[in-house]
Amino acid sequence: MYYESTRGGLKSVLSAEAIKMGIAPDGGLFVPEKSIKLSLDQISSMIDMNYNERATYILKHYLTDYSHDELEECVNNAYSQKKFENPKIAPVKRLNENVNVLELWHGPTCAFKDMALQILPWFLTKAVKKTGDKAKIVILVATSGDTGKAALEGFKDVEGTKIIVFYPQDGVSEVQKMQMITQEGQNVYSIGVEGNFDDAQSGVKDIFGDTGLLEKMKDINYKFSSANSINWGRLVPQIVYYFSAYADIVKEGEIKVGDKVNFVVPTGNFGNILAAYYALEMGLPVNKLICASNDNNVLTDFINTHIYDKNREFIKTVSPSMDILISSNLERLLFELTDHNSGLVNMWMKELKSEGKYCVDTKTGKKISDLFWAGFSNENETLKTIECIFREYNYVVDTHTAVAIDVYDKYVISTGDMTKTVIVSTASPFKFNDSVARAILGEQFVNGKSEFELLNDLSKECSINIPKPLKDLDKKDIKHKSFCTKSDMILQVKKIIGI
Repeated sequence: MYYESTRGGLKSVLSAEAIKMGIAPDGGLFVPEKSIKLSLDQISSMIDMNYNERATYILKHYLTDYSHDELEECVNNAYSQKKFENPKIAPVKRLNENVNVLELWHGPTCAFKDMALQILPWFLTKAVKKTGDKAKIVILVATSGDTGKAALEGFKDVEGTKIIVFYPQDGVSEVQKMQMITQEGQNVYSIGVEGNFDDAQSGVKDIFGDTGLLEKMKDINYKFSSANSINWGRLVPQIVYYFSAYADIVKEGEIKVGDKVNFVVPTGNFGNILAAYYALEMGLPVNKLICASNDNNVLTDFINTHIYDKNREFIKTVSPSMDILISSNLERLLFELTDHNSGLVNMWMKELKSEGKYCVDTKTGKKISDLFWAGFSNENETLKTIECIFREYNYVVDTHTAVAIDVYDKYVISTGDMTKTVIVSTASPFKFNDSVARAILGEQFVNGKSEFELLNDLSKECSINIPKPLKDLDKKDIKHKSFCTKSDMILQVKKIIGI
């Protein structure tokens, strides 16, 4: 399997090279040059596999320059019982007759980013060796909260790498911030940025595109790569859990192989739902991909109008990991839906950069409408959903999962579609315990308490255990105190590298 850039500047790249580079030299994102199709018999073969076996089975179709033994080693190191509290890795919880919840937050940072970022360092270190590269790798990450901690944890003390994470100084939860600034490791750096996630993300992209800096790095044997979902090595492991969820539902007798299901995905950067799209393209029986947004509903508007317009107020919400106005992975979808037309993609991306918006053609717009349904949940609706799900099912969901459930309810009301549905749950409720406790226990209960006090309160009042990675987080030593403006991000990188 070979990969090419969505901007057309690079083709026929092996997966190891694509993973090592992270982003193409022309600013594009790597995608497979051809599609992969699995038969229903092949999908059936996964039913009796465990998660690690399913992962190896899916990944071998995309990472063909990795041997079976190499993939098994990557998978088993990433998805071990030492790192994941639930032996099923990505268990499916039955909510009611029609709805299941795919829990992706049983890893070391209690968020779905672990599903990809626990395996990416293994992909990357093998990629460097496979390509004969002697350079040290500097991982640059922009995070809206969860990616940062998951990347730091995944890459800590990995030989031949440094990892630098930029997060919006006041745009993440206290738990998320403490996870990042207390991170241990000799090669890890966590830096707050004045501004929002889009400022951090565009700052990182600017650093990747700074040719002068790249030349200086080359002189001292360093190279950049990315752990954001712009890296194909981040995206491809996410395809696995859609197949795994489907196999588990079949195994439980809720559906038969070939029956279609809906997936509801809360997303801001479009990577998680894009992985579902690739699963669908591979042959997973999917009826509809339901894209769930919060008040920053740029994706909802795009899917419904086919106009992408980031020229709007940025809103800080109780689901901060989705507080994003520039959805980077949408570029990959556009490339796929235009039959790899890099000319069109280039034109739209240039319009986005210069005007802050673009409009896709009618043919592409129709394909989007056929595949996706989109809606959003505002602040009050999100909190109300958390309360209602707890009252009705004695089940506690975080703010992002609540967005997905609320949007799913709107989908059913709008369409009448009662197809079996999987809600993709992206974070432990304890990561956003202030909002979750406020929704379930009330304003008076929460007032005056820190997020760390609320960890224990939420556990006691809702009879659920605090995940091990979050226990006593506030008692850890703060190791990272740096912050900067967007324009100074490059100076921070130079200082760390020693340029």
